Amino acid sequence: MKLFFSPTSPYVRKVMITAHEVGLADKIEMLGSAAHPVNRDRTIIAQNPLGQVPTLIADDGTVIADSRVICAYLNDLAKGSVFPADPKARLQAEIDQALGDGILGAALILRYEVAVRPEALRWPDWISGQWDKIFTTLAHFEAHAPEGRADIGAITLASALSYLDLRFPEYDWRRTHPKLAAWYAGFEKQPSMVATVLKG
Repeated sequence: MKLFFSPTSPYVRKVMITAHEVGLADKIEMLGSAAHPVNRDRTIIAQNPLGQVPTLIADDGTVIADSRVICAYLNDLAKGSVFPADPKARLQAEIDQALGDGILGAALILRYEVAVRPEALRWPDWISGQWDKIFTTLAHFEAHAPEGRADIGAITLASALSYLDLRFPEYDWRRTHPKLAAWYAGFEKQPSMVATVLKG
């Protein structure tokens, strides 16, 4: 398998955490790329018209886009437990995945506002709205941390928190969310987390 990646992409990290958890990390060849929302990487587009990372090319040539789909594919391929077999547990894991992806989506928008959009075109209310989405979802997880789990919900949440640390270190989410901070402090010690630290 081959994976188009960026070393700072939280969605790529989510995929690679999953790959480590299900024992497939050493089966994936990493393909460097220059994914960008404006200056789009034509090498990725040749495989995935969205031009986004992560993009996985399976051994049979199937091109798989979107971290949710890639993670489910890897889990099924390895008969893993990142997506629980129990329907109720799987539903909760996927609900938490959607919420974690919501944090990531808002954080990426905020990152693009600073790194890509010209200052004159920035809209403060839009920025505030994205931060509020992050605040309210972190408050939810403060009350409902995925204790004792290493499923796709926990993986996505951990990926989101690590991205906040990388891109917004001035936002001390641990100070206002001590229970979530305690959960993350334990989760980030897992080998799959240690092996996939974001660099950038």
